[in-house]
Amino acid sequence: MQMGSKRKKAVGLLLTTVMSMSIFTACGNNNGGSNAADNGAANAANSGSAANGGASNAGAEPAGIDTSKKVQLQFYMLGNAPKDLPKIEEQINKMALEDLNATVKFNYTTWTDWDQKYKLLLSTGQNVDLIFTADWTQYQQYAKKKAFKPLDELLPVAAPALQKFVPQDMWDAVKIDGSIYTVPATYREYVTNGFVWREDLRKKYNLPTPVDIDTFEAYLDGIRQNEPKLQPVSFGPDIMNSLALMYLDIERKNVGALPYGLFAAYDKPADIMPYWGSAEHLEDLKRFKSWADKGYFSKNELNETETIQDKISNGSTAAILGDNPTRYNATMEKMKSLHPDWELGYTPYGVTNGYATPVHPIHNGFAIPESSKNPERALAFYEKMVTDKRYNLLTQYGVEGVNYTVQDGYYKMLGDANTNGFPREGMNGWAWRNPDYMLFEPSYDGVQKIFDELDKIQKPDIFTGFAEDYTEYQSERAALEQVTKQYLLPLLAGQVANVEEGLKTFMSKANQAGLQKIQDSYKKQWLAYLTEKGIQ
Repeated sequence: MQMGSKRKKAVGLLLTTVMSMSIFTACGNNNGGSNAADNGAANAANSGSAANGGASNAGAEPAGIDTSKKVQLQFYMLGNAPKDLPKIEEQINKMALEDLNATVKFNYTTWTDWDQKYKLLLSTGQNVDLIFTADWTQYQQYAKKKAFKPLDELLPVAAPALQKFVPQDMWDAVKIDGSIYTVPATYREYVTNGFVWREDLRKKYNLPTPVDIDTFEAYLDGIRQNEPKLQPVSFGPDIMNSLALMYLDIERKNVGALPYGLFAAYDKPADIMPYWGSAEHLEDLKRFKSWADKGYFSKNELNETETIQDKISNGSTAAILGDNPTRYNATMEKMKSLHPDWELGYTPYGVTNGYATPVHPIHNGFAIPESSKNPERALAFYEKMVTDKRYNLLTQYGVEGVNYTVQDGYYKMLGDANTNGFPREGMNGWAWRNPDYMLFEPSYDGVQKIFDELDKIQKPDIFTGFAEDYTEYQSERAALEQVTKQYLLPLLAGQVANVEEGLKTFMSKANQAGLQKIQDSYKKQWLAYLTEKGIQ
């Protein structure tokens, strides 16, 4: 079955932000997502509120929990830890020991094979008390598998202030099979994607503004011709998300990150069909191969360890196919701290495709795994992270006067991205953002402008609320995952000489692994979900 979509020419919106050379600010390498997704319009918090006001839970006794025994909590976050984390951890532990008779160990997976590490943390019985969750970490599936403790009865006992702080509609939105398994972030934003590129180079060589795949490709070609030592675009080892799913999003208006080679367009979600092995899939793989052959990206892309955001900020690449507005801003801030005369451009996919979906509450959260030995203390501690201004500011921005200052209500990094040991949101603390305390750089005004534009074309996220149950095809799913890594990722990375034969091999191996059974079951669940939600 053919999907029948072709390249669309659209008038895009070029959104570039230029900072004054006197301002040196930066953000952490946020993946909140990643990659990656609906509740209400996005809005930015008052940038001055954290410096001047906001309630605090400092010293409040958690209701009804026993804190007589000293415990150490194991806290797990994705990505790379900031250099000054030990200093922050030390200060947090002084407060937590006094408030909760607990200390905490902040652990990070790094971005290398984070998904495998995440899976092991939740499947091996390792002692984990708090762990980041998101749609792109498969929160829905893990919750269905009871990998997390239900929070419905724990919240009023261990974290009543947190229960009250999170709006009820958000608690309802993260429920799986009627229970709450994660604490959703309350900061509302767009994490839909957009093209990111070096705007100063685009201007210098009079290249097209990327607004769709054709203009993006023309930009890459111009970089290759004019800056032969500069890699035009980076995808990194997570090429399934950074290339394949991004391409489906902008080029074919995918309803969401449907797994197992399935596709459904946003405006026809019930028309779910196989994409892997289709004429469109072959066409797209040939295009990716042409990019590799032209030298648009590295032949060693699958083995890269540096993030694609770091590569564009330090000047080793000129573009990213897709990133969300907030992380685009973080990348720009880091780049400007290192190279004040450079510019970064951004075009949201929504401007081209005609719609954008505000973030779903599932997108950023924290759960208590079933393996936790201290669930009540863990939830009480997380309440502190979100609602207590001391904990929140320290873990989001570091030490005031050492890592940052506040000027005219705006965040300002001290030093630059190389010298500062705790940049803005250095702990990747997207899930415990508190809009009442948040600090933004002046350049965030540009992000708000993007959000304002996307507000005009917003449509609901109809994908993220779906919770897949893979019980009946769990073994096939595991086998397919290995086949995908072995045979599909090299195709995406342009490492297979004969794309058509390579695709046939991949499909043969995928079918042997049980692809048809997986797709049939997933499709049945998806259609039932659409019917239940009244989505046409």
